[in-house]
Order: sequence, then structure tokens, then C-alpha cells
Amino acid sequence: MKAAGPISAWISFGAAAILLPFPAGVGGSESQFVYVTNERSGTVTVIDASTDKVVTTVAVGSRPRGVQASPDGKLIYVAVSDRDDKSKEAIAVIDAASRKVARRYPSGPDPEQFAVSPDGKMAVIANEDAALASFLDLSAGRILASLPVGTEPEGVAITPDGRFAWVTGETSNTITVFEMKSRRNVRTIPVDQRPRVAVFSADGKRAYVSCEVAATLLVLDASSGDRIARIPFAGAEKPEGIAFAPDGKFYWVATSHGESVAVINAESNAIEARVPVGQRPWGVAMTREGKLYTANGKSNDVSVVDTKTRRVIATIPAGDGPWGVAVASPRT
Repeated sequence: MKAAGPISAWISFGAAAILLPFPAGVGGSESQFVYVTNERSGTVTVIDASTDKVVTTVAVGSRPRGVQASPDGKLIYVAVSDRDDKSKEAIAVIDAASRKVARRYPSGPDPEQFAVSPDGKMAVIANEDAALASFLDLSAGRILASLPVGTEPEGVAITPDGRFAWVTGETSNTITVFEMKSRRNVRTIPVDQRPRVAVFSADGKRAYVSCEVAATLLVLDASSGDRIARIPFAGAEKPEGIAFAPDGKFYWVATSHGESVAVINAESNAIEARVPVGQRPWGVAMTREGKLYTANGKSNDVSVVDTKTRRVIATIPAGDGPWGVAVASPRT
């Protein structure tokens, strides 16, 4: 099987690592910032990727988890889920320039993860406790529809061409596929036990799904849903977030209780190495130069991995319960 091709335009993040497009035309000289949601402290840690130093911490509300950026990198969207006050559940919008919450959009109940369409006009949100997927118009700031999906939806991914959205159902062990334009359910794909994350290759031909309880990662044909490969993990490893190297030759998978990231060859779909990181790595994201950031939910820090040497080069303190990660380059 051939490698999926360059993934430099796409990264994945969060426990359900959704695809984040680097802004079109972004050059290597532009700054990149890393945004880490801290589930227990209700904050987002902002890291300068050039120095690997924390530049600020933004309070966003209770239980932030999923995080994504607008295609131009100017807005950072964060799913905030408040179990005690449902009126506070929202997609918080951080202005990347001021690093303050600029507005809040409706999210539907218990938003966990979400994906932003490549054109930046729509977000598809997994409403975990309600078994729904909400379609949020980001221009108007209103929900257009909330549709049934598998139980305990978590991961959301939108195909690179913007035509389809995939939503993982943790306890139904399914992926619900929607056509974005019509918001019609077009397919349900059975997968292994407790699917967490779905991401696509840059060409949109393959999907990668981490299945926590089954301790497997599935490689699927994105058109048919057929299985191309099934990669087993070992021991305490529970696959979660997924991020591709910029050249697309390898993808990196957080192993949670395994306290490492697995390095998988995209051609052979074989695990080639494991790099120890912090405790309970969950969300992951990659810079365009190939630095990997892992949100370590138990050790309350972020590991920075040089994917060329496959070594941790920095450990950055975060808030309480780091969960999701996104990398963005704000365009001026």
C-alpha cells in the first residue's frame, strides 16, 4: 500500500483529533501557536511554538475539550461543556490576536469534539450525552440542525473536500456519515469497540480511526468504509489522538495509559517505534516543521517531540487536565 501523500496542509488534535487546515499561503516564517484545552481548570494554555514557552492562559468556561482554529488562524474555537449549568454550554471563540474570548456560539448539549469545514463556514459538533450531531453556521452563529448519531458521539472529521462529515459513536461502535450540503445521513460504518478519533489523509482517500477499548487503529477506505488495515496496540496502550508528519510518511498516535506516542509507517501501517511522553497523553497536534505536541492529562503538561529524532525536546506546564491540542498560524 502506498503512503497517503503529504499531509503538510492538515494536522489533527484533541482526544478526537479532528483535522485543522493550515491557512492557505502560510509561509515557514509565520509564527505558529499551540492551543491546549485544560478540562479540569476551564482554561486554554497558549504556547509559542518557536520558543515552546507559555505566552498566556485564557479562561473559557467549564470543561473545555475539543479545540479547532478557523482556516485563517484568526479564531480559535473551543467546546465548553458545563454539566451543572447547561445554559453555559457553548463553542467559545478566542480571538487569536487579543487572546480573549470574543463571543460564544450555541453548541447543542454537552459538546465534546467538533470539526470546522475547510471553507470555515460550518462546524459539526458531537453532542455526547444527547447522541446528536449539531451543524453550526459559523457566519450566522446559529445551529441549523441537530441530527441523531451513534451513542456517545465524540470524534468528528470532515473530508478535505468538505463534502462529508464522520462522527464516531463510542458505545454504538459506529461511524455516522453525513453529506454536508444536505445534512443527510448517508452511511453507518461499524468499527471496533469505543471509537474515539477519526482523521483523513490529505487526499481524502483514507480515514484513520482510533478505537480505545479494542486497542486498535483502523485504516478505512473513505469512500466505501471498507477496512484496509487493523493495527493492534499492546499492553496498557489505548489509542486516542492522531497526527500526521508533514511529509505524510508517518502518523503518530497517543496511547493514553501507555504513556507514549506510537510511530506508524503510513505505507506498511506497522508500528515502528514508541516515544515515551507525559502521563495519559490524549490530544496531539503537529507543526508544519514536524514538532509534535501531546496533551498529558494526568501529569498536567505538554510534551514536545522532535519527530525527526523521535525524542522529547521539551516539557511545558499546562493547566489541570490537558485534553485537546490545536496548532494555528494567524494570518495578518
